[in-house]
Amino acid sequence: MKMQYGAYIAMAGIGLYAMFVAEIISIFNFMADPTLTEFFEPESKILQFISIGVAPGVIMSGTSYMIGRKFGSKQIGWLVIAGGIVLLVGMSYTYTMLDSIVKDYHVFTVVITPPLFMVVSIPVIMVGALLFRIKKRSRKYF
Repeated sequence: MKMQYGAYIAMAGIGLYAMFVAEIISIFNFMADPTLTEFFEPESKILQFISIGVAPGVIMSGTSYMIGRKFGSKQIGWLVIAGGIVLLVGMSYTYTMLDSIVKDYHVFTVVITPPLFMVVSIPVIMVGALLFRIKKRSRKYF
């Protein structure tokens, strides 16, 4: 079975979601260290991770949907759903890490990031599920 371009784009989205989750977990682990002597601004680092991880991932999921919606593709639908699940599970885990973060780093950006992207993952999963409802049409070239 030959894969469509949308499937490769959806796989790139999964990779970007996984990268974002790994970055947030690592920065939360860093901020949870009580022996941390230097102070840094977590807002800018988290916004950087959002711009290089989850924002392009959402664009990849949307692009995969746009490609798959014309002829319907369960494969692309499953991949988009998998990306949403990676984001949901990862952000759920980081939400549990909030209590272990040093109080100096409890700023708005740190506190809002896990619940915000848990909410973002729900439409991503729904968009993937929409591809199951589309009936496969025959490809008419002429």
